[in-house]
Amino acid sequence: MCTYVETPDVKILLDAGVSLCPKRFGLPPHPLEFKAITKARKRIAKAAEKAEIVTISHYHFDHHTPYFEDWLCNWTAQNETASQIYEGKTVLMKNPKEKINFSQRRRSWIFQKTCGKFVEKLETADGKSFSFGETKVKFSEPVFHGPENSALGWVLMTTIEHEGEKFMFAPDVQGPMYEHTLKLILDEKPKLLIIGGPPLYLERFKVETEQIRVGMTHLEKLAEKVPIIILEHHILRDENWFEKCRAIFGKASSKGHKVLTAAEYLDVKNMFLEARRKKLFETSPPSREFENWMRKNIKERKLLKPPL
Repeated sequence: MCTYVETPDVKILLDAGVSLCPKRFGLPPHPLEFKAITKARKRIAKAAEKAEIVTISHYHFDHHTPYFEDWLCNWTAQNETASQIYEGKTVLMKNPKEKINFSQRRRSWIFQKTCGKFVEKLETADGKSFSFGETKVKFSEPVFHGPENSALGWVLMTTIEHEGEKFMFAPDVQGPMYEHTLKLILDEKPKLLIIGGPPLYLERFKVETEQIRVGMTHLEKLAEKVPIIILEHHILRDENWFEKCRAIFGKASSKGHKVLTAAEYLDVKNMFLEARRKKLFETSPPSREFENWMRKNIKERKLLKPPL
């Protein structure tokens, strides 16, 4: 989840990307999802105007913005959208050559050849720390995108510390599912943690039940140690996520801690549009023009904005 962090010393935009799942429940994104990503793109562009540093934890398109045109998933105009974010910035990025799978290696190469033309500086961040005045920005070693030896590759976690306060950003660790990742988070002792939870909606489909159990158990341990946890990404794609997280909420409550969504943290309404996609098509059917757009092949839809 793209996150903007500002201290008196530096302005940082973490994982400046946003993306829609092209097919869920056999359906493309609902018009409300397209309206949401339009707003998200505007917020990211506005944050990028202020940011001096932009980070890339890994090269999935919801964590960085590609240069090409795509109105189906990424809501990007060719070159324009990416340049709004990266032009003139220092980009601290996942190493494109080490601990990276084939797909992300290819995407990182494309990013360097395209967006790399208009950035101020590209620098690998794996395991490194950077100081900006009294602010320290620390990147973890590459950790698994989920369970050990995940086919999805590796990601970087980021810790930002200023005057004794620590914020940690742990995208796509899926719980974490891997115990060593849990240890790295606990060792940092953050006061605020944004973390990608387990993909509950993929249980027994693409993810083993035991892996989900481990991820949820590790979240319980974090809830006892971290004062504020913001859950994001995969875990919220399950419509029943709240019920499945009751044990986690209980552990947090017993210590006076909080586990919540980013929307709740900002005191705005939860939307969960992807999880509700099937219901949205039933209760708020799209226009005939949108249905005609849906019938086009995927290549055509990527190059043609949907009628909203």
